[in-house]
Amino acid sequence: MTTVPGRRSSTFTRLLRHGFTDPSAAEQLLDLDDLTSVRSDPVLLEALGATADPDLALRGLVRLVEAEEEGERQVLLDTLVTAKPLRDRLLGVLGASEALGDHLARHPRDWQALVTYEAVDLHPGVAEFERGLADAVDPDSLRVAYRRCMLTLAARDVCGTTGIAQTAAELADLATATLRAALAIARTAAPEDAAQCRLAVVAMGKCGGHELNYVSDVDVIFVGEARDGVEEHKAMQAATRLAAHMMRICSETTAEGTIWEVDANLRPEGRNGPLVRTLSSHLAYYQRWAKTWEFQALLKARAVAGDPELGQEYVDAVSPLVWQAADRENFVPDVQKMRRRVVDNIPVDRIERELKLGPGGLRDVEFAVQLLQLVHGRSDASLHSGTTLEALRALAEGGYVGRADAAQLDEAYRFLRSMEHRIQLYRLRRTHLVPEDEADLRRLGRSLGMRTDPVAELNKAWRRHASVVRRLHEKIFYRPLLDAVAQLAPAESRLSAKAAAIRLEALGYADPAAALRHLEALSSGVSRKAAIQRTLLPVLLGWFADSADPDAGLLGFRKVSDALGKTPWYLRLLRDEGAAAENLARVLSAGRLAPDLLMRAPEAVAILGDPEGLTPRTREHLEQEVLAAVGRAGDAESAIAVVRGVRRRELFRTTAADIIGSYGTEDSPAEQDHGALVDRVGSAVTDLNAATIAGALRAAVREQWGDTLPTRFAVIGMGRFGGHELSYGSDADVLFVHRPREGVSDEEAARAANAVVGEMRRLLQLPTADPPLLIDADLRPEGKTGPLVRTLKSYGAYYRRWSLVWESQALLRAEHMAGDEELGRDFIELVDPLRYPAEGLGDDAVREIRRLKARMESERMPRGADPTLHAKLGRGGLSDVEWTVQLMQMQHGWAEPGLRTTRTREALAAACAAGLIPAEDAQMLDEAWVLATRVRNAVMLVRGRSGDTFPSDPREMAAVGRYLGYEPGHVGDMLDDYRRITRRARAVVEERFYGAVV
Repeated sequence: MTTVPGRRSSTFTRLLRHGFTDPSAAEQLLDLDDLTSVRSDPVLLEALGATADPDLALRGLVRLVEAEEEGERQVLLDTLVTAKPLRDRLLGVLGASEALGDHLARHPRDWQALVTYEAVDLHPGVAEFERGLADAVDPDSLRVAYRRCMLTLAARDVCGTTGIAQTAAELADLATATLRAALAIARTAAPEDAAQCRLAVVAMGKCGGHELNYVSDVDVIFVGEARDGVEEHKAMQAATRLAAHMMRICSETTAEGTIWEVDANLRPEGRNGPLVRTLSSHLAYYQRWAKTWEFQALLKARAVAGDPELGQEYVDAVSPLVWQAADRENFVPDVQKMRRRVVDNIPVDRIERELKLGPGGLRDVEFAVQLLQLVHGRSDASLHSGTTLEALRALAEGGYVGRADAAQLDEAYRFLRSMEHRIQLYRLRRTHLVPEDEADLRRLGRSLGMRTDPVAELNKAWRRHASVVRRLHEKIFYRPLLDAVAQLAPAESRLSAKAAAIRLEALGYADPAAALRHLEALSSGVSRKAAIQRTLLPVLLGWFADSADPDAGLLGFRKVSDALGKTPWYLRLLRDEGAAAENLARVLSAGRLAPDLLMRAPEAVAILGDPEGLTPRTREHLEQEVLAAVGRAGDAESAIAVVRGVRRRELFRTTAADIIGSYGTEDSPAEQDHGALVDRVGSAVTDLNAATIAGALRAAVREQWGDTLPTRFAVIGMGRFGGHELSYGSDADVLFVHRPREGVSDEEAARAANAVVGEMRRLLQLPTADPPLLIDADLRPEGKTGPLVRTLKSYGAYYRRWSLVWESQALLRAEHMAGDEELGRDFIELVDPLRYPAEGLGDDAVREIRRLKARMESERMPRGADPTLHAKLGRGGLSDVEWTVQLMQMQHGWAEPGLRTTRTREALAAACAAGLIPAEDAQMLDEAWVLATRVRNAVMLVRGRSGDTFPSDPREMAAVGRYLGYEPGHVGDMLDDYRRITRRARAVVEERFYGAVV
């Protein structure tokens, strides 16, 4: 074919117009002698252009023609241009599947399987496929026959003759016929084994559900029984050999490739259990040991090969167990685990391309439908289908899922399955990844009918359908609950009150009747408020159910909504600020403390919608706000009411940030640096309490003395307060120091200082709705028997003459917190030589510290407490770590400036940097200290009151576990991890604190 130089041939232009991406190569192929008779046939070019990949289809056609014997080539080409059904089917397959093109090149006569176009050929069943495989006598011939059958099946699929559901069903039927053929080959190879046993093959998973992929593991369970006169153990050995041989026939790779893996790991005990069991052995396992997911898997059980009577007996026997699964004791936590996405094992670079397991993937729909079947199928046999789309349709017809939502999910699922099928069909490989290559995406889009801009259209449609699936829990779990109580559409089928209660119970609500009352109160009516609530609640219910206490979350939401429902900004905030609603759901369902703080001033919910709302305020900012409020107040009690209101609001901000950081949200994963979480809480609560004390001090002074107290006055933080390590329920350990102003007598100054202290303590503990701040001054010289306030000189005299080693140790945490800054600095200068003694501690002092610690361990541990689980005084707990670090500070602080800090973690890091403790030991101590601190924070958040041990109530324990990052049902793992981490820390303490190494 000659053209004028510089011009494109007309064939080149036509090829480009018909969708070829490499017209030059296609032109060369059409110029081959073998295609002379059809080269110019417009019908052929039109048909090639209609395929998913015209270039691939033409290459496949050329390979097929070249593989045919010379006498048969013209027959093929003549039939191709004269018979439209063959043309569409053959070229359609060649343009969609490189693997089937390879098969035709190896077995060119198989194209004739596509010529027939009888009515029965449109929807073949198991019998038709069995006839297609009838001549297979060994693994190779079975593979060839299997591919031939798949050729016809794929042709109907790519031509649109069958839809996705029918294609998946045909693939399952072909798998059934293949299993039967493979078992027949195995029996023929070992007739003596076949004579000893009855063997049934039960399909599970997608094969059992009649919804198989092109390339997928075929999940099976084997059931065996002895024939008359045969000992059971011998029969089981024979059945096992037959089953294993059948699996190899399908799974092994031969010269003709492989068919698919036969996977028997869904059997009782999985890989560790026997491959074949008797029916009674299966039932004994399921009745005693099986977990919820195993009953979920049995939902799709279907007898497909081997002894049909035995297979059906198995299905009939296990079916009642499936529908009783929702009554099992651990069903709710098991359900919560099944609902939670398992994507941890998917590489980060693949998760967005995962069609099956990724967000908005196929597994979401399948698990959700199966869960609703388990919940409602025990009382409604119409839901007993193993096929996802059939079950979804039955759920909609029964009112368990809204019809519109079911239709949307049906459409999304069909589209995603179609993508999956076409991706696998290309090379007949087991994959669920959407390709990245432009050519692959183009072929995929065109195979789904997208021709204008296939790649862009495909991505848009995929994202749209995945988005529908992402919200499926809202749509199919919770929206019907709202429809059940709101009753706004009389014609719509809806959940009965009983069915709604059953669903709520299955989703983790302990009191479904109360939950339904809350839903009705929130969503009934035609007001704008009720309409917005009906939009929000399906999403919120899912977030509540994801927590350890869904009932508390829903009740809290009702209380907040009752308090703020008429406030215009409240519902608008939840509706329009994406993070606000989820943040509120997390906070309300995580425990008692945060909701209690919020209920006292519900308007603080606005914090949850502000992008910067969860960031702790600085001490400077807090003190400025507090002191300004005190200045505006008319009297001390009015002033302290404002100050304590600020403290309550900021405590809520801190608890909310802690909960959300620990739980994570849909858009932001949980904080992995637990040390940073602990530090943020400790610093925020410390700054807040310091600002509160500063406000109380200013209020007390103004009430009696105006702007100037007769004596300079400072508050020194001690303990966790001075160490910036306060937890939510901690008192503020302090020392009070004063220095008389010029011209003021010591007596007058002392009276003024004591009066201020008394007034501060009174104001901070006034009975109000806001949490009190308890000030503890017991670490002062002489303890409870000594004066509350001393002058700086008095402190100096006491410490020079009477100070004990424990007091020097306590002063390691001393830091100025409020009042006169110069006086605070002078106090720190006074105590520095005591807490960081020159040349370190003497041997007697070290022995005394160790003696005090040992005495504390034996005397202060609460009676009956488990020393392995007590966060403060227990083995490897806070006290162990802090005393070890403080001993290093007192020994080496004089020489190592980094150790001169009031913060435990900073001092430990400095000790490690200075070579005073190996990095591994320091890491063990730090990990234990952070964990113990988080346990104390968690207990306060969950119970609303402080505690040093794990709660005994199962729901509270589960809530602590969720805060610490453990999934439902893993409380035992949490306790084991705590014991392990603290045991390792205690070993370091034994060596570093009690041993010779200091």
